[in-house]
Amino acid sequence: MKTKPCYIEKIPGAPTFFYYSQVMNVVFNHGIIASRNNYNRNIWTDGAWAMINIAESVGAEVCVSGLENVAEYIGPLVYISNHMSMVDAFFLPGFLLEFNDITFVIKEDLLYYPFFGKVMQAVNPIAVTRKNPREDLKTVLNQGMKKLTEGRSVIVFPQSTRSHIFDASKFNSLGVKLARKAGVPIIPVALKTDFQGYGKYIKDLGKIDPSKTIYIKFGRPLTVTGKGQTAHEHIIKFIAENVRQWGGRVRNVL
Repeated sequence: MKTKPCYIEKIPGAPTFFYYSQVMNVVFNHGIIASRNNYNRNIWTDGAWAMINIAESVGAEVCVSGLENVAEYIGPLVYISNHMSMVDAFFLPGFLLEFNDITFVIKEDLLYYPFFGKVMQAVNPIAVTRKNPREDLKTVLNQGMKKLTEGRSVIVFPQSTRSHIFDASKFNSLGVKLARKAGVPIIPVALKTDFQGYGKYIKDLGKIDPSKTIYIKFGRPLTVTGKGQTAHEHIIKFIAENVRQWGGRVRNVL
């Protein structure tokens, strides 16, 4: 997908200004809807596609592949992905809600962001503190099992924080453990979304670089066997190979 404007990219600072002004407008409007308890799957899908269109409107190219792998499985899944920027949470619902209800495992702090927090609350996420791994595991397994049993897929970002570098040593097996306990397949997701940089004072408000293509790739459904080590290694390999292919940086991957 690509909608290439002829002028925005050529004006210093313009992509960043236009991107965030439009994104904040969407977040504000959807936060108001969510606060009125009127948020639903169709509205969430529309909001996600609005975010994708905004990125394209400032010159970004969005390349998505592997959706046939999602379409071939009927039922709830655990999506396990690397995490580079807020773009990930904005874009993924636009594609995945076409197939099934979804939710995220998120850091609890996101529930209290202005307006965006209302949207997150409305989609019934699994919120973890990222301070106590044992308690987080218990929360994800218990709540994740419930949501998967209800037919809702779960998106997991196993990294402790967003990073433009895929570091396998910081990629935990939380999602694999959930899929194993629930007996549902995993779909690995590779992302390269460093189109959105990190801000000096507010991490979520960094410079926008339209020259960096946004890549999203969905792998084939994967069944967890044994203790899940093989599945975990497969996911890391899938993400690392694609991030490298797209020109991204990878660490601690054999």
